[in-house]
Amino acid sequence: MLSRIFIQNFALIDSLEITLNKGLQVITGETGAGKSIILGALRLILGERADTKSIQSTETKSIVEAEFIVHENFKDFFEENDLDFELNTVIRREILPTGKSRAFVNDVPVTLETLKKLSERLIDIHSQFETSNLFEEEYQFRMIDGLSKNKTLIISYQQEFLAYKTLVRELEQYKKQLSEGNKENDYKVFLLEELLEVNLDVFDLEDVQNQLSKQENAETIIENLSLIFKKMDQEEIGVLDSLLDVKSKLSKVASLSHEYTELNQRFEENFVEFKDLLFELQNEADKMETSPEVLSDLSSQLNKINSLFLKHKVNSVEELIAIRDKIQNEQNSFAELELLIDQTEKKIETASEHLKKLAIQLSDNRKKAIPSFIKKTEKLLNQLGLEKAKIEVQLTDTENFHHFGKENIALMFQANSGFPLKPIQTAISGGERSRVMLSIKKLMAENSELPTLILDEIDTGVSGKVAEEIGNVMKEMSKNMQLIVISHLAQVAAKGNNNYKVIKREVAGKTQSTIISLNQEEKLQEIAQLLSGSKITEAAVSQAKELMK
Repeated sequence: MLSRIFIQNFALIDSLEITLNKGLQVITGETGAGKSIILGALRLILGERADTKSIQSTETKSIVEAEFIVHENFKDFFEENDLDFELNTVIRREILPTGKSRAFVNDVPVTLETLKKLSERLIDIHSQFETSNLFEEEYQFRMIDGLSKNKTLIISYQQEFLAYKTLVRELEQYKKQLSEGNKENDYKVFLLEELLEVNLDVFDLEDVQNQLSKQENAETIIENLSLIFKKMDQEEIGVLDSLLDVKSKLSKVASLSHEYTELNQRFEENFVEFKDLLFELQNEADKMETSPEVLSDLSSQLNKINSLFLKHKVNSVEELIAIRDKIQNEQNSFAELELLIDQTEKKIETASEHLKKLAIQLSDNRKKAIPSFIKKTEKLLNQLGLEKAKIEVQLTDTENFHHFGKENIALMFQANSGFPLKPIQTAISGGERSRVMLSIKKLMAENSELPTLILDEIDTGVSGKVAEEIGNVMKEMSKNMQLIVISHLAQVAAKGNNNYKVIKREVAGKTQSTIISLNQEEKLQEIAQLLSGSKITEAAVSQAKELMK
């Protein structure tokens, strides 16, 4: 329940504070007195966007504060959002001269999102200009679901639906990735096959180049090795014979003097190494073979690797290996994507079956509640002067799931007998809107936990007996909830448990709006003024007394 409103430095309001009570709270006041300003301030409590133009004095901040008496069942919300729970909870919005806005719950800073979640459970403001909500499918679903006792079920369904939509989006993304990858996949598969054809992990470019050079120059190598050995090993004039002679003479000298022993040893060691080298050269020449097949194979390997270098614009085998591994990983990713697509499709199928069951249950509950909704609404409309009005709710199956199930809803209406029912947005007139909306609000209030409802001039355009019945309906509604009504009707004002008046006055040369609480005598005078205008007559006072009875 909304128990207190405090507004400071907001539009025409310098400072205003009012205490509210249970039951029917009626606010009256002349046009332009500032009723809409108070509502505008309260909408800030609902989390609506703040506007610096609303600040009266730019030298100080603007404050809107609303105190609510809340129930123990709000504790979970406060704990979830790390807020201090108080039975008397204060919500405050501050607009700084810089344009920045801040929100607080029991002096704890909160985001606008948290503020909206809390305030929408505490208060509902409905204006005469907001009857277009009635034409929206979402509002019509909420209206019927409230009467269908679908509250818990619709929460479960919508949680499942959000998860289902997430799966559908994921599937679309996976398929998109696969499709985009497949556009170049054939070419990448070809590139991978080329790279795999050359066993890059064991491919030694330097060795292949060396072997190829050896094969290509085999005859020259054999010829030169043979000539070397021949020159070394020729009889009488060969280098080997000469070295043997030197060895023999040096050995004799070493035997004559130990001084030459070391030189002899060094010569002998090098002579042995030289002989080994010489015969190794001969062996290399003897085993050297040329093979056209080997030459062709080596040329082919080198051509392939050079072609890959050129194609991929790299200069090393290591870079080719990196490219090969990257393409292989992409191929693996495609396989993983295909697996993900298959798994996600199965999840969507399971989720779809579960959603379908919930949607059928929602629809069944709605169909059971619709006859009662029609009966109660038509009874209220009859009470409000629309004796011939007929209303109907049509549910039609849809192919796809949406936020409220697997069916569309249409509210059909006709105010006069003998005419076909049409969608309410095309069949309802301006004078009928407020009465239809009030009827529906009453039914919704009976099935809602909302503690406070504010109706802003929803009774505009009616008078006489209808005005009396509107007052009766509002009085009935206020038995189960706090109903705050802004009205110009004396018949409504007379039924208020508490009455308030918004007034505009001049203070120190500046126009200001404020609100005052009316005692019984002031209430009588206000009702009389609503009946007779600015000049209160005895007849108006007498009629006001009758209305108050």
